[in-house]
Amino acid sequence: MQFAACIVAAVAVRAQPRHESEMTNQLLFGEIVQVLSDETNGWCMIQSMHDQYAGWTRLAQLEMVDEQFAFASHLVVLNCDGAGDSIQTDHGALQIPYGATLAGFHKGKGKIGRFSYWYNGKGSQERTKKDTGYLEQFVNKWPGAPYLWGGRTIFGVDCSGLSQLVYKMAGIDLLRDARQQALQGEVVDFLQQARYGDLAFFDDEAGNIYHVGILISNARIVHAAGKVRVDGIDTEGIINIDTGQRTHRLRIIKRYF
Repeated sequence: MQFAACIVAAVAVRAQPRHESEMTNQLLFGEIVQVLSDETNGWCMIQSMHDQYAGWTRLAQLEMVDEQFAFASHLVVLNCDGAGDSIQTDHGALQIPYGATLAGFHKGKGKIGRFSYWYNGKGSQERTKKDTGYLEQFVNKWPGAPYLWGGRTIFGVDCSGLSQLVYKMAGIDLLRDARQQALQGEVVDFLQQARYGDLAFFDDEAGNIYHVGILISNARIVHAAGKVRVDGIDTEGIINIDTGQRTHRLRIIKRYF
């Protein structure tokens, strides 16, 4: 098996190896993948190690690593006050987004295969255990961020990318899509029992879960719909605070900590 790490700020993962195909996901700096196919016109099929999500991406944006590195515990992740931070490389500064992983990082220096970088910011934290005390700090960074299908950065994010990144920073790995995340965690029986950070899931007329948001109380929710926004919620679903209209039908609430 071959393994690689993302060495650019954020790279698109697509359903097909073509420029015009739709982006389905993003890899962030330092995230580890398994390479599933040989190069095809500069593209390769990969599967993310942290959530098992598969797709196609540019091979040139990855750095090959060995199996020991791939399965190592990369404990330091980016946690900055703004939208991102920078690392220094042999080719100059590289801006990396909130949520990036500082893989192979120790005492100010990181080594990913042949790729070296340096980071001396104050925005790193060790993911040695689940720390739900960080949830409120992380959630508060996102309102106003634009919506982007497949996005996982504060410059563009979808509903499940938002929940996945917030939980990543709290030391909890979630799967990528809302319907997958709804299979994880423990059920919260009633909205009145919800606490900060629980995830609420919403279904369509056919009963398919397609949307997720982060509860900040049993009456407010942060979710990505057009942009990351704070709306009201009751036992029936989301209420748009600007229009008063119901926009999403509540299906289930889950807890992960």
